[in-house]
Amino acid sequence: MTATLVAPTVADYEASADLATLLVRTTQDHALSVPAEKLRLSCKCAHCTRARFDGRFPEHFTGIAITEIGDLGYGLNISFSDGHNRGIYPKPYLLSLAGDDP
Repeated sequence: MTATLVAPTVADYEASADLATLLVRTTQDHALSVPAEKLRLSCKCAHCTRARFDGRFPEHFTGIAITEIGDLGYGLNISFSDGHNRGIYPKPYLLSLAGDDP
């Protein structure tokens, strides 16, 4: 009999009460968190990638808050208090940002 290894993934998520952190629970029942500023700084959408390339991407997003979270199945679309809503964070990427690499 061969054991099947399954990488952990996001089972549940929510924004913290103060909207400053994404709280994640994995399929292996690990509780993880990612600060909103880290998420915003880690956005890989075309707009943010271009801003980085052009040297226009901020070094900090002090006080940034999570305003909305949409589940796309394979990842989360997270909106922020600065109006940015283009970032899609694949679930394995979220776990790597939280320090729980699959």
